[in-house]
Amino acid sequence: MPLLSLRELGELKIIDILEQKLGASARMAVGYGDDISAITLGGNRVAVLKTDMLVGSTDVPPGMTMRQAARKAVVANVSDLAAKGVRPLAGIVALGLPSRLNKTDIEEIGTGLRSASREYGFDLIGGDTNESRDLTISVALFAIADRRRLVLRSGACDGDLVAVTGGFGATAAGLKELIEHGKRADQLSPSLYRAVFVPRAQLDVGLRLAASRTLTSSIDSSDGLAWSLHELTKASRIGIRINEVPTSREVEQFATRYSDRAEDLALYGGEEYHLVVTVKPERIRSAERAARGRLRTIGVVTRRFRGVRLKWGERDIRIPMKGWEHFKSK
Repeated sequence: MPLLSLRELGELKIIDILEQKLGASARMAVGYGDDISAITLGGNRVAVLKTDMLVGSTDVPPGMTMRQAARKAVVANVSDLAAKGVRPLAGIVALGLPSRLNKTDIEEIGTGLRSASREYGFDLIGGDTNESRDLTISVALFAIADRRRLVLRSGACDGDLVAVTGGFGATAAGLKELIEHGKRADQLSPSLYRAVFVPRAQLDVGLRLAASRTLTSSIDSSDGLAWSLHELTKASRIGIRINEVPTSREVEQFATRYSDRAEDLALYGGEEYHLVVTVKPERIRSAERAARGRLRTIGVVTRRFRGVRLKWGERDIRIPMKGWEHFKSK
């Protein structure tokens, strides 16, 4: 039997293989497959850990500076903690640095890391460096939390409302402008530029929503809206019917200009650090107040089917589980 390549396996299967080999620990407070990892410290206190890496060839678009790339590496990690309602306490960074980089590049990386950690209120306290063929910025964050307050992916129930913390598709539109249509970074509109080069984790919103005790489940959306919705359905063993795809006017204008579909950009684009959450219907007003106007209801949880569907007139359209998957996506 021929050996499967990593491209044939894909990221999800690779993770599955590694999880089987690692096995589970009795001290794990959060199982594999959520946004963060956690281990019990005693009582209800847990140590929360998160790591995510940025790789130059797959995560740094044309025109992105070293400072912006370093900041983005931090944002990706913070966003996952935001989805659980956890504030990072400290972090470390491992850098893989190609020898072609120079002193200014390293200064820019350091500045980007420092500015991001200050933006989200934690300290970066060390790490490691090594020579590599491609730029790699691997950030690991640490926090301490109350296990009972963690908002996992697995709590959604029949009848819960599905909501998001913003519109989708701007990052996909901006990347298409850069890669497919040959635009320079300074030629992008301000909103598309911000989405691609200066993304923001929704940490303040995530913390307030968690403190309001209104959420039943939550996930970071960086792998794409459709992908994130499917991950919630798998973890909670339910289905989701959305009645709208949350786009912005600029994404719709971009889609019209290039004969694209705004819905596809929003559903499958990825690299947008919004939160996708479920809320008990009777608590939605409290959740909206906690989010301070940054929560948009787009659908409902149901037991009638599994997976994700979009209500389109009188029909339900199945939304495939597509999004960014390393080794398979291009």
